[in-house]
Amino acid sequence: MTERLYYDDSYLTEFDGVVLACEERNGAFHVRLDRSAFYPTSGGQPYDTGTLNEARVLDVYVDDAREVWHALDKPLEVGATVHGSIDWPRRFDHMQQHAGDHMIASALWRLLGGVTIGLHISHDVSTIDVAMPEGITRISPEYIRRVEDDVNARIQRDVPVRCWFPGTEELKSLPLRKPPTVSEHVRIVAIGEDEMVACGGTHPSTAGQLGLVKIVSVAPARGKMRVSFLAGKRAYDDYRASFDQAHAAASLLSTSPDNLPDHVSAMQEALKEAAAELNRLRRDAAIAELTAELDAAPKLEGGASVVARLLDGDMNLAKDVASRLIKKPGIVALLGVKTGEDQAAFVFARSQDVDIHMGQLLSRAAKPLGGKGGGRPDFAQGGGPAAILDAAKAELGIE
Repeated sequence: MTERLYYDDSYLTEFDGVVLACEERNGAFHVRLDRSAFYPTSGGQPYDTGTLNEARVLDVYVDDAREVWHALDKPLEVGATVHGSIDWPRRFDHMQQHAGDHMIASALWRLLGGVTIGLHISHDVSTIDVAMPEGITRISPEYIRRVEDDVNARIQRDVPVRCWFPGTEELKSLPLRKPPTVSEHVRIVAIGEDEMVACGGTHPSTAGQLGLVKIVSVAPARGKMRVSFLAGKRAYDDYRASFDQAHAAASLLSTSPDNLPDHVSAMQEALKEAAAELNRLRRDAAIAELTAELDAAPKLEGGASVVARLLDGDMNLAKDVASRLIKKPGIVALLGVKTGEDQAAFVFARSQDVDIHMGQLLSRAAKPLGGKGGGRPDFAQGGGPAAILDAAKAELGIE
């Protein structure tokens, strides 16, 4: 069985090993060595990459017999001694994320009684799923801050990280955060004095090497609470990007980053007022224009005038204009607003003295064209192709 060198030294990036097997499968060459420092995907931590001689390591995994295999882009000769080189930035990033997982899980357990049941380290963010007391799936911003403060205080103190294989009797005496998932060859990771759990992953030797841990979101996921976080250089890169963006936005607004929330809030309020004023002007202009056209508008057999138009605005504007128009007697308003290329949303309305069912009219016009619509006898809404407007006019027998 392959000797896993990373168990004894997570910082080992160069090693030599003997090729025990090389098999071609699915377009790659799968190699087993007598010893390897490459970490295989397990426990939520992705595999290491790097090279074996001139061959690139595409994947590292463990088979059902617990043998470690390396998927390569080139074959290696069985019996040959090869030199392995680990992609250190990737390895160290995973070490930081995995240690951050332990420290967040410890804080959640000690402060809130949460039990971590899964870790996933992706290329951009790391997540842990937590079973919380009483099945809660969210915690308040105040508790998130408490967890962050707890973790980062231990990072600032640079508490030691120890990994080892205890004997049977020692293992029984250890205050583990949760029971091991395996019964043999149990490896323990301890961070400071209050985090101890079984784990086969790679970790830094001290917590200070994480630099920083930032929780970026807490949300429900499959009945559990999912905590997304950044550790180490990922957290630093995120802070730098946020710093640059905040200062760039502040510069555009001629203020400081500290004042951004107040400035954005004031801008939102101003935009809301401007939008309301624009809608009022559009409404008044549309009503005035359509009212002026009533005398020349097509007339139905009973004498009702029909106004049909796609307006420049949103659905609220169309409903408002229609409601205003039908306060007068003898009016049918077929109004719409564009929602996309050749698509529109519609409001069909009529005065109380007009005997036409607007919901049925809109439905008859929309369905053959793949649209939808319906409603009350005096007021209906729907949407679909803009041609629905012409179809409705045809239903009424007007051009």
